[in-house]
Amino acid sequence: MSLYKELYEYLHYLDLDKIEHIYQAYLFALEHHSGQSRDSGERYISHPLAVAIILAKMRIDYQSIIAALLHDVIEDTPVTKEEIIAKFGQAVANLVDGVTKLTQIEAPDKDETQAQNFRKMVLAMSRDIRVILIKLADRLHNMRTVSGAAPFKRHRVAKETLDIYAPIAKRLGMYNMSIELEDLAFSVLYPRRYKILEQAVERAHGKHKEVIALLTQELSNAFSKSVLKDIKILGRNKHLYGIYKKMLTHKASLDNIMDVYAFRIIVQNVDDCYRALGVVHNLYKPLLGKKFRDYIATPKFNGYQSLHTVLHGPYNAPVEIQIRDKAMDQMADDGIAAHWLYKMEGQGLSTTQIRAQQWVNKLLEMQQHASSSSEFFENVKVDLYPDKVFVFTPKSEILELMSGATAVDFAYAVSEEVGNTCVAARVNRRFLPLSTVLSNSQTIAIITSPQAEPNPAWLNFVVTAKARGGIKQYLKNKKREELIVLGKQLLEKTFAELPFDFQKISCGVIDVFIKENGFASSDDLYEDIGLGNKAAILVAYQLINKSESKDTLITDVNNKPLLIRGAEGVAITFADCCCPIPGDPIVGYLNAGYGVDIHTEDCANLTNLREQQEKCLPVSWASDVSGDFRVALSLEVVNELGALAELTQAIAKANANIDGISSSYGGKYSLLSLQLLVKNLAHLERVKRHISNVKYVVGVVRKRGDC
Repeated sequence: MSLYKELYEYLHYLDLDKIEHIYQAYLFALEHHSGQSRDSGERYISHPLAVAIILAKMRIDYQSIIAALLHDVIEDTPVTKEEIIAKFGQAVANLVDGVTKLTQIEAPDKDETQAQNFRKMVLAMSRDIRVILIKLADRLHNMRTVSGAAPFKRHRVAKETLDIYAPIAKRLGMYNMSIELEDLAFSVLYPRRYKILEQAVERAHGKHKEVIALLTQELSNAFSKSVLKDIKILGRNKHLYGIYKKMLTHKASLDNIMDVYAFRIIVQNVDDCYRALGVVHNLYKPLLGKKFRDYIATPKFNGYQSLHTVLHGPYNAPVEIQIRDKAMDQMADDGIAAHWLYKMEGQGLSTTQIRAQQWVNKLLEMQQHASSSSEFFENVKVDLYPDKVFVFTPKSEILELMSGATAVDFAYAVSEEVGNTCVAARVNRRFLPLSTVLSNSQTIAIITSPQAEPNPAWLNFVVTAKARGGIKQYLKNKKREELIVLGKQLLEKTFAELPFDFQKISCGVIDVFIKENGFASSDDLYEDIGLGNKAAILVAYQLINKSESKDTLITDVNNKPLLIRGAEGVAITFADCCCPIPGDPIVGYLNAGYGVDIHTEDCANLTNLREQQEKCLPVSWASDVSGDFRVALSLEVVNELGALAELTQAIAKANANIDGISSSYGGKYSLLSLQLLVKNLAHLERVKRHISNVKYVVGVVRKRGDC
């Protein structure tokens, strides 16, 4: 009973019948965890009890507290979900089951295990977001007591906490929990740095006591002369991991960071926030170059609201001030957990809870586009570390994007269809490139075209997970379509070289072959052939052996090459080792998992590749081949002023584009490496003639590689 007493002291906000339910859950957990102990040697019941206390301090609903007390009984005892349903109801059982499943995944690869766990967590959160609150409280207590675990386990749990759980807590607005998780993980991962920084911060606080006391007194005097009543002025201590990150990010010393004094001012309502801002601006002048931020009018992504200003205080000290009312202050500390009972009592979701649910829904959408748990997890990592910008649609609707977001990110935020078909962007009525990084308060209009499609190069600059996922999904579908066409062409070409008519093979034979090899459809088979996972010649022989019409011979046997029509596409790749262009004799190589690589016949790498004859296939340039092809040139140039300008003019006159340039200097002469985009071999020869006519050029040769 003494163990339960501390929890009981935090349950005064609940009705007596609900407290009784919690007590019964405590007795149930006590009975079934009897005889079990933690790594530290403590009785195991101390852990679920501590998790329940963490939640009770945040005034969470009674079902969550019961689930916290029972969250390990399914995993660590013979208790079943059905027993929990019978004794505590379906809702509690679902919460316990949701938390339990997050710890039951194991994969050979640690990163894959982490990714699969996170994927499970998102599914559990989508059904009931309280699952993540319980899991965060569970992780917080585990981190508080992690010293009892083995060193390798301590390090693993701390890294996972820093990578996943602390960012999730921050994303849900739970500031107090996120900073404690960060500091605890920091102390485990970097114990020496933590200790040195902790001691240095303590010394800095001692030195700054006089300034802090003066600032507090002057702020109090200013507010005592105003009409505002019941004002709280609190000094803000920066947490150690936050200081450590700032030192790394800004390459700043501890003295520079600690010389900024931070205060929080708590007022009664929203109107008082703006009046208090006037009071502090009358007392100290705003610091030049520092932006005032109004997070009340435009809350942060996690619902955080406050006014931020930086002032020029006494002794030339910068003073950071945050101003908010009591409700905003509780929301800033506890985020989604603040005022949780309002929802349970039918008063509707808070803004923060609505935003959290929207975020979870977005995660589910991202999960549907991801091809694997690891890809999904990487996308979510990007989303877990956001600074936000607020931009407007042409209809004056506000869209919230990550800092660094581009016009393409904006297009995908509007809809996937707009993102897939965008061709241009108008930012504040000016046409700008799609790669333009957006800033706060800009108005963005996206121009689309039905014929447009995503460019793989967009992946180099988009920052939002939704845009990245949308582009990858489209390219994946496009690549599949191309691979299906390629695979069918390869199979038909193979049959054209055999004395057997492909058209005479019955659909039944093909269907049986498809099922025996684990494919869902003929398209899947063609895609696998196109990827090079299955050799077309082997598939052809297997189909012939299964066919009843083996005597159906082809009268006209032709060794028809696969025709290459252009540089576009994702199923056919032009090898960087030899940079083939139309006019070069070429050979195809089936690169398993990727498609067909095109090499020149004299490519040095082809010597080794030819040992796998079944993967080499004849290819030829189509008569209607089009597009731009990369090629590399090596030039020796006199090192004189104006040489490069004249060279680029000559290339432009030959209607070629420069894709890249590098140089190395050696006294009188420089060696230039040029990557150009040309149409074909004849175009390349014309470009070389133009280059050779430049008076500064000593010699020009085509390079193999570096394309």
